[in-house]
Amino acid sequence: MKKLVLRFGSSFFIFSLLVSALPARAANCANISTGLVPITQLGTGMYLGFQGGLYPSGSNLLPTAHEAAGLLQSYLIRPRDAKGLPKPNGKIVLLSIGMSNTTQEYSTFRTMANGDPLKSQKVVIVDGAQGGMSADRIYDLNTSTAQQFWQTVAQRLTTAGVTAKQVQAVWLKQADADPLLTFPADAQQLKSELVAIAQILKQNYPNLRAIYLSSRIYGGYADSQPTRGEPVSYQTGFAVKWLIEDQINGSADLNFDARLGEVKAPWLAWGPYIWADGTTPRSDGLFYVCSDYQSDGVHPAPNGAREKVASRLLDFFKTDGIAKRWFLKP
Repeated sequence: MKKLVLRFGSSFFIFSLLVSALPARAANCANISTGLVPITQLGTGMYLGFQGGLYPSGSNLLPTAHEAAGLLQSYLIRPRDAKGLPKPNGKIVLLSIGMSNTTQEYSTFRTMANGDPLKSQKVVIVDGAQGGMSADRIYDLNTSTAQQFWQTVAQRLTTAGVTAKQVQAVWLKQADADPLLTFPADAQQLKSELVAIAQILKQNYPNLRAIYLSSRIYGGYADSQPTRGEPVSYQTGFAVKWLIEDQINGSADLNFDARLGEVKAPWLAWGPYIWADGTTPRSDGLFYVCSDYQSDGVHPAPNGAREKVASRLLDFFKTDGIAKRWFLKP
């Protein structure tokens, strides 16, 4: 027995040395472009047989009926007290849900937004996103990782001095940690997980009216981690697109209108679309250089991609015709 313990200990020591000797995953700064067209610019064009545009028919505009429904939902977003009752001196919680990239970008956004004189002081920005908590790890409440994730979100709300009944809007940016399926199966799998997450959000936060979604940023600099590189990052945009289209097309699993049956999810729409093809500027000027990322080529760096995403998120909430109604001061 003693000999076995010694041998195990020695093996473990050798293994530790081998792991520590492995080269760190580093960004590949040569992968400056893929040639892929941002979904917003793809329009009615196709990617591997699937149409672009944020919304149906290759459009980047909300369909009229879905926009009208979202506006109605926005009128239910109002300052509420801890019990969820409308009160003039109450709070509107804007919560983030996502993984490591999400929390890094959202923390920067929170600082920007809280310093913006146009933001309503009744809007409380709470970061529920957590490192390592990708979509595949939080959508199934039977797993310990999902339970841990949602418990941590609840704790962060408490720390911020707000309650679950004051959560009324969410920014959701998610992906799978290591997707092994090929397109379109990878995007369809992520979409199914996002359906479950949207349902969990509605169950946990009964006054939640709107979820604004974003897909991943450029992943080309992460080729040492292929499941987080390209075109995987680009394809997460289709998961979001198809999720929202399912709700627009009347999916019962995503119903938000009590007049049409059991409410299963909040109203869904795109937030800012933040993917760009590396150093190739989008039509609105967005691009990503290698120094916008941390050394792994995956996570956004301070004074780089974090600010680029955060500034677009803030601009969205200040200018979107539906979101600005509750986000800005009257």
